[in-house]
Amino acid sequence: MTGKTFGKYEIIELIGKGGMAEVYKAKDKELGRYVALKILPPHFASDEEFVNRFVREAKSSAKLNHSNIVTIYDAGKHEDTYYIAMEYLEGETLKEIISRQGALPIDKSINIATQVADGLNYAHSQKIIHRDIKPGNIVTCEDGRAVITDFGIAKALEGTRLTHTGTMIG
Repeated sequence: MTGKTFGKYEIIELIGKGGMAEVYKAKDKELGRYVALKILPPHFASDEEFVNRFVREAKSSAKLNHSNIVTIYDAGKHEDTYYIAMEYLEGETLKEIISRQGALPIDKSINIATQVADGLNYAHSQKIIHRDIKPGNIVTCEDGRAVITDFGIAKALEGTRLTHTGTMIG
């Protein structure tokens, strides 16, 4: 998909791949800014459960406006493919950092934990529970921010349950 156009986005490179989506660095041709473009593969578009989760992620995340939570810019469907355009973060996941250098110094760990707690506290105040906090879903940015990403299995407190006890989402 690299080098192709997807709606108003020019795909630059694949930056991540998960169980239900691919994430690309892309450029919004209208606004001239870089975004992380999360795309639900076409073979999932016919699966109502996957589509509902994807749409729920966009709606849950779009309600949140906090410096420690990735910002959602746009979401929708282009040629039968669902997508979410979000803030492109310059940095590395906490998982990548720990894999490369091992345990972090205590002061850096406290700084990251405090920022993540601030972001989660805000999400909870908006009645959103992340449900998948892990090092791979925390990006440490070049500007010093720790940013929570991937609200893919987030749950609105008043919402319907998407998972049941003993069920895993991968």
